[in-house]
Amino acid sequence: MQKFICLLCLFFTFTFTQAQDIYMVEGEQLQLKTEVEGKLDLLWNIIDGKYRYFVRTETSTIIELKNTKKDGKFQSEYKDILIEFTNNTMSTKRLNLTLFSLKEFIDSYNSTVDSTYQSTAIRNKLQFRLGVFGGLTNSPFVTNPDNLTTPLFGAEFEVLDANQISRHAAFLQLKHVVEQDELQYSTTEVALGYRFRVINKETFSLYGNVKFATLNFSNAVVVTDNNGTITTEEFNETAFDVPFIFGVGADIRVTENSYITLAYNELFALLLDNQGNFSQDFSIGFKFNL
Repeated sequence: MQKFICLLCLFFTFTFTQAQDIYMVEGEQLQLKTEVEGKLDLLWNIIDGKYRYFVRTETSTIIELKNTKKDGKFQSEYKDILIEFTNNTMSTKRLNLTLFSLKEFIDSYNSTVDSTYQSTAIRNKLQFRLGVFGGLTNSPFVTNPDNLTTPLFGAEFEVLDANQISRHAAFLQLKHVVEQDELQYSTTEVALGYRFRVINKETFSLYGNVKFATLNFSNAVVVTDNNGTITTEEFNETAFDVPFIFGVGADIRVTENSYITLAYNELFALLLDNQGNFSQDFSIGFKFNL
C-alpha cells in the first residue's frame, strides 16, 4: 500500500511540457498558444495557475486582455481593447473573459472582415469519455473492525464540455467491491457525480469529485458471538442514498485521445458516517475519448 501511495504522489507531482511559441509581451517572456488566427489573433495560456488571454493585430502588436478589480468593481478593460481593435463594430455586452467567449467574439469579427476566413468556434459541443478502473478499498462507510482492504473494479462514463478550458464534468460510475473471506461484504454501486478540475492542462488535470446520488446492491454476512454461541446471518440490501461522497483524482494524457486515471476516493461524506477507518480507497484506470 505504501508503494502505491508513493506512486500516486509521483504521478501527481510529475510535470508535462509541450512545445509552444514564445513571445515578449511588455518585457515579459511568455509561452502562448494560438487559439484563433485571422485579421485578429487570440493567444492564451495558463500561467502560474491563472488563465491569461492576449490579442495580436496584423502588425504583430500583442495586448493582454485584463479585467482588474478596483474598489470592488471589475473594470472590464478587455472590452475597451476589443472595441478599439474591432473599430466598434462588435457588441461586447455579453462578452466574458473566458476562452470560448473570446474565441467566438474574435472568430465572428474575423468572419465579417475577411470573406475567406474559416470559422473555428463551435458552441455547446459535448465530449464523452469512457473508462475502466481497478484498485483496493477498506470501505470506510461500513463496519470493518480489522480495517481490511478488498479489491474493487468498475467503469465510468464522463460528460464534459469539449471547450478545452472547461473545468466541469458530470459522470456516471459503476463500481463493484469484491467479497473476501476475512471481510464478507460486497456491493455493486451505481453513482451519479460531479467533477471540478482544479488544474486543467492538456496533458494533466487534477480534480475533486463528489458523488451526490448512489444506488447500492449490497451483500454482507454478520457473525455474532452470543455467550459462546456463534450465529451467522446473511443480509442482502438495496439502498438509494444522497450521500455527497468526496474524493480526488487525476487524468494523465498518454495519447491524443486516451488517459491514465488515478483516484483517491471516499475521503469523507456529508450524509454518511465513517465507521472508524480513514479511507484507503485507491484506484488506477484508463479512459479514452469517444
